[in-house]
Amino acid sequence: MSSPAVHELRQAATIRERCVNITRAVGEGRSDHFTLDHTKLAEAAQRVEQVTRHQYPTLRIPYHSRWRHFEAGGVDRKGELDARLAGLDAAAQARARIDLTVVSVLLDAGAGAGWRYAEAESGQTFSRSEGLGVASFRGFMQGLFSSDPAQPLRVDAAGLARLDADTLAAMFQVRDDNPLVGLDGRTLLLRRLGEAMQVQHASFGADGRPGALFDRLALKAHQAPLTAPQLLQALLDTLSGIWLAGNELDGVPLGDCWRHPLAGGQGASAGWVPFHKLSQWLCYSLLEPFEWAGVPVTQLDGLTGLPEYRNGGLLLDSGVIVPRDAGFSQRRHTTGDEAIVEWRALTVALIDELAPLVRHRLGQTVTAMPLACVLEGGTWAAGRAIARELRDGGPPLVIESDGTVF
Repeated sequence: MSSPAVHELRQAATIRERCVNITRAVGEGRSDHFTLDHTKLAEAAQRVEQVTRHQYPTLRIPYHSRWRHFEAGGVDRKGELDARLAGLDAAAQARARIDLTVVSVLLDAGAGAGWRYAEAESGQTFSRSEGLGVASFRGFMQGLFSSDPAQPLRVDAAGLARLDADTLAAMFQVRDDNPLVGLDGRTLLLRRLGEAMQVQHASFGADGRPGALFDRLALKAHQAPLTAPQLLQALLDTLSGIWLAGNELDGVPLGDCWRHPLAGGQGASAGWVPFHKLSQWLCYSLLEPFEWAGVPVTQLDGLTGLPEYRNGGLLLDSGVIVPRDAGFSQRRHTTGDEAIVEWRALTVALIDELAPLVRHRLGQTVTAMPLACVLEGGTWAAGRAIARELRDGGPPLVIESDGTVF
């Protein structure tokens, strides 16, 4: 059992609370790193509206999810997977889709500007998140993460245990002229996932499969609706030990959780800011596999905006978040730097302020357009678009990454 302080840092509500604390302090002028210009939020909302209408003219906006990357290039890869899963019952199909989602999300951190993936099946070439998504989809379809040749469409602990950097490099088509940032970190992360699942039979079954979470959570959903914060907590309770950040409290790994002097809080967890970005991205990406299996997830807005390059970049590039130092964007940073923690906290809180402005411009209610759809419509795409306008599409900041946070 984790301590009360660790438990608190695994709550979605704590993410919001600590990020709001920091944002309030920045607004009061107590930050050494940033000021805020709330007048620019309207301009940012207009950008998000324009991108959303362009991407989804009918305003039928799906969730922000790894499954959008599986649609890259207009290819129906889900349909391809469904055809291979035909004949299995709904629970078995859900396990396979969850297996794919988990391993693909864990491989989804910044790829670097120079990396590309050429998909033989479609003849198309993809970069960045779409390329990582398509590459991991193809690896899954080839049975790369399964230890059982008779059951290639699965991820299991034994299959992950045999993975090495060379195997992943081949999957991602890494060469001297096609480098991928953080390859060793991604490899280690998947190996640690396998180790974590191997010793948690109650959660991941005897074979150690991510998809086994479906059975445990679907059973609970028969008693009461499964909420997004509950799904996130289940992921954090079982998988927090795999993250490479090195942050610990009471001897328990915290993962994507960092110290900041303005974070506030009480007791042993005071001063810590949880983000759990990849875990939240995974949670968003699991909404559809659960729904497709007849287990809808409720309270979607219990999760937060994702504090990463695109959402945070939108707010920096549109002038909502203003660095005090004019040379801030030119310097190299690390994930644990106070300024980077602060920028990410501001991103979470300000996306909450931006979302209702976007809904108003689009004439949508919070029920029709939860945060998961605002992100997809949305803030992530607008962050990418403004990055293309101002630069080569790269992020506004240079952050040294091991491939497991950004």
